[in-house]
Amino acid sequence: MLNNDYDEFLKELDIFLNREDKNVKNEQNKVFESKVNENLKENLSKKNKDNVDKDLLSIKNVEYKDIKTDLNLSIKDLNVDDKPREKLYKFGADKLFDYELVAILLGSGSKDEDVLSISKKLWKYILKFQRISELTVNDLLKIKGIGLSKASSIIAALELSKRINIKESVKNFTVDSPKSVADIFMNILRDELKEHFYVILLDTKNNIISWDEISRGDLNSSIVHPREVFKYALKYSANSLICLHNHPSGDPTPSKEDINITKRLYEVADLVGIKLLDHIIIGYNKHISLKAYGAI
Repeated sequence: MLNNDYDEFLKELDIFLNREDKNVKNEQNKVFESKVNENLKENLSKKNKDNVDKDLLSIKNVEYKDIKTDLNLSIKDLNVDDKPREKLYKFGADKLFDYELVAILLGSGSKDEDVLSISKKLWKYILKFQRISELTVNDLLKIKGIGLSKASSIIAALELSKRINIKESVKNFTVDSPKSVADIFMNILRDELKEHFYVILLDTKNNIISWDEISRGDLNSSIVHPREVFKYALKYSANSLICLHNHPSGDPTPSKEDINITKRLYEVADLVGIKLLDHIIIGYNKHISLKAYGAI
């Protein structure tokens, strides 16, 4: 497509979308076919949200000094083969307890506390965060015995694990499996406290060309417009696309707005000749495919 033709097409698309915007509000109440089903979904959503919210603990509610451990043994008292590094070398990393792996990352304790004691308490402290992304270097620096080097090692290990999981998930991607898509972005989005809207672009062989964040909202809303979605898709000459966003509440139950924007995206996709294969909502360790849900 020539540049002039492309610019003209975007102008025409923009006019179409602006015209459609005026009709969006009139269609808000036509999303769910049955009021009964709507109430059931809302009740389920509220129940799931309540269960999730109870588990979302903030740093403000957790004090490292209040965490107790029953571990009184010093690393100096252990046999050589029972020390974390030597144990890993001889038996493998899978044979170590979680806190022993943390001890290896820390390397040493402080003058007041043994490395095993710090590691066990630190691991309990980390587990208090359902959203691991809340944990920062500065949070760890507040703990006596942990300096910049040790704090950086912990955060780097968490980030490295996240990146490895993403790479493995990309290798396992198949276009007909919503779970394989969710697995990629679960690592990216499940801990986010804001709503992020992503688009995945595919070629004619259903290989991933690119993906990018199209919009970002606050705790209660996300701003996404078909214009941005399809401008991105046209830029890379995509054959098809998959949309995806997260619910910061942790509950992936689709809202009316989710259903409406999905139907609108599908209409525009049909107009421009790019297939919308699915729209997936990411919660905390769970997801929903709006194609399977019947919105596409």
